[in-house]
Amino acid sequence: MCICVNCYFVDRCETYHAVETQHEQEHLTENPDFEPKEPSINVNIRPREDHIEMEWDVVGCHSFLREDGKWAKLRPGEAVPT
Repeated sequence: MCICVNCYFVDRCETYHAVETQHEQEHLTENPDFEPKEPSINVNIRPREDHIEMEWDVVGCHSFLREDGKWAKLRPGEAVPT
């Protein structure tokens, strides 16, 4: 699971914006203005019958500032990305 969903900076973060792009998800912001320090991203690659599925998760970041439920507060009622 991406740690970004519980990060204070999720709605301003350039790295999370890139992850949203990779997952073809709606962006929390179109113009992120926060560049995180040393984010670590795991990319899981799963071959499927007719395509390759890739899942991107930020698993570490020196800028991470915990705010539990931050993503859910920004998108009330929507399923939190896993």
